[in-house]
Amino acid sequence: MSALFELRQVDYHYPDGRPGLQACSMSLRRAGRHAILGPNGSGKTTLLQHLNGLLRPVTGAVYMDGARIDYGRRGLLAVRQQVGMVFQNPDRQLFSAHVYEDVSFGPLNLGLDEATVRQRVAQALEAVGMATHANRPVHELSFGQKKRVCIAGVLAMQPRALLLDEPMAGLDMPMQTELAALLDRLHAQGVTVVLTSHDMDFAYHWADDIHLMAAGRCVGSFAATALAQHSEALSAAAQPLPTAMRLHTALAKRGLVPEHPIARSVDAVLAALHCGHPIMSTESIP
Repeated sequence: MSALFELRQVDYHYPDGRPGLQACSMSLRRAGRHAILGPNGSGKTTLLQHLNGLLRPVTGAVYMDGARIDYGRRGLLAVRQQVGMVFQNPDRQLFSAHVYEDVSFGPLNLGLDEATVRQRVAQALEAVGMATHANRPVHELSFGQKKRVCIAGVLAMQPRALLLDEPMAGLDMPMQTELAALLDRLHAQGVTVVLTSHDMDFAYHWADDIHLMAAGRCVGSFAATALAQHSEALSAAAQPLPTAMRLHTALAKRGLVPEHPIARSVDAVLAALHCGHPIMSTESIP
């Protein structure tokens, strides 16, 4: 499948001169579930902000649909209508007094008629489980609820791609489960989902493709199912092997589960251990 985004030898420096990206190249295929991992300061957030034109390369280029991003007013407007971003801290993104006002801001700026805006806002709030909170003041919401409203505001624009910076940070386990289910539904609708994370276990289980960052460079991009073959890239990006993989390998050495396929979640390992049957291919590495 062809790439939706491509970075080619991108360099970026922060205003104080610190490097953010250094000769960074990465390709993200359309309609995929992408997880970008790396330690703090590796360039994950900076990379996301290049994908929707919030930041502009000093050298190198960012491409969308095979065309170099145009940083003129019309070009950026076209990109941001198609690429929505959710920041790690929702307070950076929420600026209206009430939930409905915030979610409707983007569609109104597109010049849509009132009926269409109402429909989009209702659908977006329903998708994130906030339909009953449309009239609540934003300042009364919990951190997790604010994050949902941010996502709703992006969904109301009906983007082709959704970028999320550490979306699971600050969420309790039920909210993380609900958010993962929402991202899967969006992916099933053809939306390209790109997120940054420090959680290798989640990335390994959820993503189609994993991209590893270190010192502003992409040091590895591969299918999540091929992760076991990229130990050097994982080490360069200071990322551990997923718990499921380590547990499965230990149990396989004792003959308690089949050596292959390797499970992609702890639940899948436990199911195999309990049943004594091979792990389903949807949770495995060939």
